[in-house]
Amino acid sequence: MMALFEILQSFLNTLFFIFGFVIVLSYIILSLVSYFALRKYVKKSSFTVYDRLTSSPFAPGVSVIAPAYNESKTIIENIRALMSLYYQDYEVIIVNDGSKDDSLEKVIEHYKMVKVDYAVNYQLESKKIKGIYKSTDKSFSKLLLLDKENGGKADALNAGINISNKDLFVVIDVDSIIEHDALQKLVKPFLEEKDEKILATGSVIRVANSCEVDHGKIVNVRFPKQLLAQFQTLEYNRAFLMGRMAWGKLNGLLLISGAIGMFDKACVISAGGYNTQTVGEDMELIVRMRRYMEDKREKYKVIYIPDPLCWTEVPTKLKVLERQRNRWTRGTIETLTMHKKLFFNPKYGVMGMFGYPYWFFFEWLAPIVELFGITYFLILSIMGQANWPFFFLMLAFIYSFAISFSIWSIVYGGMSFNRYKSNSDFIRQILTAIIEPIIYHPFIIYFAVKGNIDYFRGVKSWGKMDREGFQSKTKIKS
Repeated sequence: MMALFEILQSFLNTLFFIFGFVIVLSYIILSLVSYFALRKYVKKSSFTVYDRLTSSPFAPGVSVIAPAYNESKTIIENIRALMSLYYQDYEVIIVNDGSKDDSLEKVIEHYKMVKVDYAVNYQLESKKIKGIYKSTDKSFSKLLLLDKENGGKADALNAGINISNKDLFVVIDVDSIIEHDALQKLVKPFLEEKDEKILATGSVIRVANSCEVDHGKIVNVRFPKQLLAQFQTLEYNRAFLMGRMAWGKLNGLLLISGAIGMFDKACVISAGGYNTQTVGEDMELIVRMRRYMEDKREKYKVIYIPDPLCWTEVPTKLKVLERQRNRWTRGTIETLTMHKKLFFNPKYGVMGMFGYPYWFFFEWLAPIVELFGITYFLILSIMGQANWPFFFLMLAFIYSFAISFSIWSIVYGGMSFNRYKSNSDFIRQILTAIIEPIIYHPFIIYFAVKGNIDYFRGVKSWGKMDREGFQSKTKIKS
């Protein structure tokens, strides 16, 4: 019996070591790929005159679609930002997805809107549209307000696509603030690429908590005051600058953030639009579009832009963060199970051989393996079988690597598009990186594991995302 236990212990030790080694190695490789891709992009961007895209007759039209559900606190500021974008041919479509607060009334009153007759091309299935509104003020002629029955974000996006009039569309969370030149930078790959079809482009998402907003624009960038928002700022830095940057370069990107992304409308419609049966509709759509192109054997790309083109308010309460991460976990599992055919399937190229397995092992299973590893070590400790010198050595290595990885992400952000100008903000980021693995990471593991449990329990809810609203320098008149 003892011999069997020793064999099992040796097997598990080896398994944990290999799993940890592969994770660390993959992070190092991705960070190196990101570094060189980032340098190339920054150099190339320095020679680009984006304003020419604004007046170019060849620039495609863009529909900006923003689903809104109970966003009364920030909706006017966000529409202001959308209406002041630098681009010649675009429209803004606000989709009120059956809000229970006064979001609809606020927009109608602020922009002097009236219900109009409007032709709807139902190419994608969505809940019933109650009405479409336009402003009586000609200066807001680009703005459309669509009021519909509640059906969730994916359903709201499908409705927005149905009434859009442009070849490309941008999806943005209405609780986010978009940079004035975002459309110029997102559309650039669609104009440049000739040999391969561009399916979508995404960008860096930055944390807007504690930043000052004036007329829908970020005017004073600050590192968040709340500790929970500080942790998420570092987390976003790592994910976007050292993860998605690399996968975009390798053409293995499986996710364009729901906060902002530009899509080829015809391809989205051909692939079936947004899936309303998942809470991870943003990831699922990209994977399905890629599968659609792979099955047709057509060349394509999903592009990632390292510019911080969108600012979003992140949760400052653990309960709200838990709902968000629980939903992200369930959405990831749903997408991976829906498209399990991709798993190590050479037919699907980089996506099948590398992208999908990476998400399967390191995004889905990693938190479960980590929890199992902690439980396993506690059992060994109780049985008096723990190798304490080895444990402390591994703990020191993992902790040092986690801090180093975060600091590298801070450096990446500084060398590319640094928005934190004060030395105190830089020091606070470093201090946050030091305590993050101890304070924040255990919660993320717990939320991910709970998300797994809820997925297998059949939980389908989106989860209420409470907003505090942006710190505005200008009082909004309602």
